[in-house]
Amino acid sequence: MALINKKELKTINTLDLKNKLVELEKELMKHNAQIAIGTIPKSPGLVKETKKTIAKIKTVLKERENKKENITEENKKDD
Repeated sequence: MALINKKELKTINTLDLKNKLVELEKELMKHNAQIAIGTIPKSPGLVKETKKTIAKIKTVLKERENKKENITEENKKDD
């Protein structure tokens, strides 16, 4: 899993972002389970990278949601 920057995330459609988010959360659960059992993950840096990518995806999705709400509110004001 490569680190995805925010500019790349903004070009991906919402459905794909949500699917990617689910995939990353499952991956993070696997890493956390390994840590809980006491085994060392193959790449400890991957856990941190996965958490950052999840946060970036959630941020982009929230921005899109807020933008959508603002457009809806503007349309109501115009009526």
